Amino acid sequence: MSQEEKNTHGLGAEELPELDINELRQVRRAKLAELQADGKDPFAQVKFDFSHSSSEILDNFESLEGKEVCFAGRIMSMRDMGKASFCHLQDREGRLQLYIKIDEIGELEYEHFKRLDLGDIIGVTGEVFRTRRGEISVKLSKYVLLTKSLQPLPEKFHGLKDTDIRYRQRYLDMIVNPEVKNNFIIRSKTIKAIRKFMDDRGFLEVETPLLNTKQGGAAARPFTTHHNALDLDLYMRIAPELYLKRLIVGGLERVYEMGKNFRNEGISIKHNPEFTMMEVYQAYTDYNGMMELTESLISSVALEVLGTTKLTYQGVEIELAPPWAKISMNDAVKKYANMDFESFLSDKDAIEAVKARGVAIEGSPSKGDLLNIMFEKFAEEKLIQPTFVYDYPVEVSPLAKRKADNPAMTERFEVFTVIGEMGNAFSELNDPIDQMGRFAEQVKKREAGDVEAAEMDDDYITALEIGLPPTGGLGIGIDRLLMLMTDSYSIRDVILFPTMKPKV
Repeated sequence: MSQEEKNTHGLGAEELPELDINELRQVRRAKLAELQADGKDPFAQVKFDFSHSSSEILDNFESLEGKEVCFAGRIMSMRDMGKASFCHLQDREGRLQLYIKIDEIGELEYEHFKRLDLGDIIGVTGEVFRTRRGEISVKLSKYVLLTKSLQPLPEKFHGLKDTDIRYRQRYLDMIVNPEVKNNFIIRSKTIKAIRKFMDDRGFLEVETPLLNTKQGGAAARPFTTHHNALDLDLYMRIAPELYLKRLIVGGLERVYEMGKNFRNEGISIKHNPEFTMMEVYQAYTDYNGMMELTESLISSVALEVLGTTKLTYQGVEIELAPPWAKISMNDAVKKYANMDFESFLSDKDAIEAVKARGVAIEGSPSKGDLLNIMFEKFAEEKLIQPTFVYDYPVEVSPLAKRKADNPAMTERFEVFTVIGEMGNAFSELNDPIDQMGRFAEQVKKREAGDVEAAEMDDDYITALEIGLPPTGGLGIGIDRLLMLMTDSYSIRDVILFPTMKPKV
């Protein structure tokens, strides 16, 4: 390590004056030039065969003690003790101490080793032993510089705390804050466990288009693009629902898709414009069947990945084991807002009651619209433990089947936890005449300026006319599920590269 780096190593790279950062870069580039001039270009290295990872060495010390191992990693700390030095290498699975002694590798190689920098990637060969202080280590016999780091890393004690830098430079975040990697290991394992659960239940994973000619499947503002060859405007999909239900019409009966959706809306701790959703459709069941599927899926996946169904989110203990609580939307509003919408005989009665509560109203909303507004305003945040809120107004559920005993409501539920809304499900509307009328209402809203309203989809109506069997459908936000499973405050903590506004 250069004297300049020794003098500045107490500061994080982002805290250093610009001149100092540039000086450190120049020192590292000068070292690289020297190596290249000596025919030791680290970027010419093409591979390194290692025998063990850091965790394999640490976990199997008794069988490996005294034996030679090869492993590779990034230098994260270095301590010069004169004729001996210690450093820590970090690989995918953790950190392991390296002991370097001048008598073991020779004076020249020892001096070369001491000129390495934090962040350099090396491959090492050495003997496994335990130091007098009890730390499992590797006594170096030889090493090779595999990659020269030309940028100084943030200082180890303070780490990388600036969330803007962390999200923009996730690679740096994972180096300096290795615990961050665990979120994405859990993400990978969770997606794998979800697929296994669905496959074991006889569902077929499919892929549907990301570029759509119609806006539909959810109430959201889309991203638009243009296909030059066809001279055609297209939408990035906001949901795969209508395509997946076409597959049920075609006879696949049990399908699911896990993939990206895109919604041109605000960014928050719970929203990213590009996000991962799983949608599931099963013939010959209804929203009650989707409730059972939801609680079984999420509890089973948590048990598989985390070893427990009892989680802690931001200090709140959450139990995912079934059965989950259930409450109708009307009863939730009655409980938390002290308003019974079933008692209102008209839209006018509902409007007057809502205004009396001091809630601002735009336009002339229906009773169903107002029930949904009051639920979101007064009840949603009270739902901490997993809870199914069922029976939604038809006005806010254009693709859900009406309740036979109350046509103003639909067989729809959403599932809520301390995170907020995590899933949405219906008994799917399979009456093409009713669906045509609902699309027509959406078109009216669209013409009145509602950019989130769906378009008329004539081909989907044709599919329904061919015949959609009774079907249950479910959508689960994978990113929000992972927020819960990793105790992450922001959705950006579970997305490797969240959407960020470029720096000017």
